[in-house]
Amino acid sequence: MMIKMKMIITTYPDQMIAEKIAKDSIKARLVACVSITKVRSIYVWKGKIEDTDEFLVLFKTTEKGVNKLKDFIKKNHPYEIPEIVEIAPEYVDPDYLSWLNENASN
Repeated sequence: MMIKMKMIITTYPDQMIAEKIAKDSIKARLVACVSITKVRSIYVWKGKIEDTDEFLVLFKTTEKGVNKLKDFIKKNHPYEIPEIVEIAPEYVDPDYLSWLNENASN
């Protein structure tokens, strides 16, 4: 039986930490793939409007390993309150899902 895909979204303050966490999560087999892109974020923090560049990171894993991944992100995140959002896609191409299941084993 194929285990369903889950995605976790978070942001990091710089590319170096985003890449380190991405590579560490792949080495630990918590994820099969990580996508990183630079974004501009505008948000309220401690009563002040912030406008900053961040790196949006999309971790691709399985429902089996998603909780370990969330714990890993929270433990290793530099933000006081990191964004950790779980997404469950309605559809994933079967070939991609098979590859994902082979490579995200935790």
